[in-house]
Amino acid sequence: MAGLENARPPAPWIDFEGLFDVLLANSTRKRRIVAIAGAPGSGKSTLAEKLVARLNASRLGIAELLPMDGYHYDDVLLDELGRRAHKGAPDTFDVGGLEHILERLSRRDELHVAIPVFDRSIEIARSSARLIRQSVEVVVVEGNYLLLEAQPWAQLRRHFEITVMVDVPETVLRNRLIKRWQGFGIPNETVLCKVDENDLPNGRIVIGHSCQPDYRIGGV
Repeated sequence: MAGLENARPPAPWIDFEGLFDVLLANSTRKRRIVAIAGAPGSGKSTLAEKLVARLNASRLGIAELLPMDGYHYDDVLLDELGRRAHKGAPDTFDVGGLEHILERLSRRDELHVAIPVFDRSIEIARSSARLIRQSVEVVVVEGNYLLLEAQPWAQLRRHFEITVMVDVPETVLRNRLIKRWQGFGIPNETVLCKVDENDLPNGRIVIGHSCQPDYRIGGV
């Protein structure tokens, strides 16, 4: 078929140890910004946290985590926009704010950069809740939509030296998401509504509309 000869080969699979080795290979001490994307419930947050911990165990202070969830729109704003019921969809994040922070981190000309952190216990992002210091060599960014092909998300790609997609079957995602929401003591009917009408549709956007990553990895 015409054009297929120019198509990129599928992204190679990598395991945790292989990804750790790739991220540690930084002999020039320049900063690397790494994107770990995946559908809700794929385990991307756990994977990112484990990578940062492992990197820092190998050399203290080498890595820091930047979660995309810190750029959630506030619930008050979502109410004004009529999007509260769809919190977590691509249009409910401050993509420009995240891009601005990535630009600052890429320049690496400040002693530290303050980042927001989403507090799930209160469903609010806490501003300037963590510092990424100038000495940090590997910034691991994790979030659902980091590799989306559509704007404004596509503008983030230029900041990422390495991109990873956490690839998990939808049946596994659904089971994990149900257990996650049940852990908050939410009625089962509400849990199923959240999963089937919000989380899984968002996951399908991630799976179907993200650009090809450098690597794919199974969930943790």
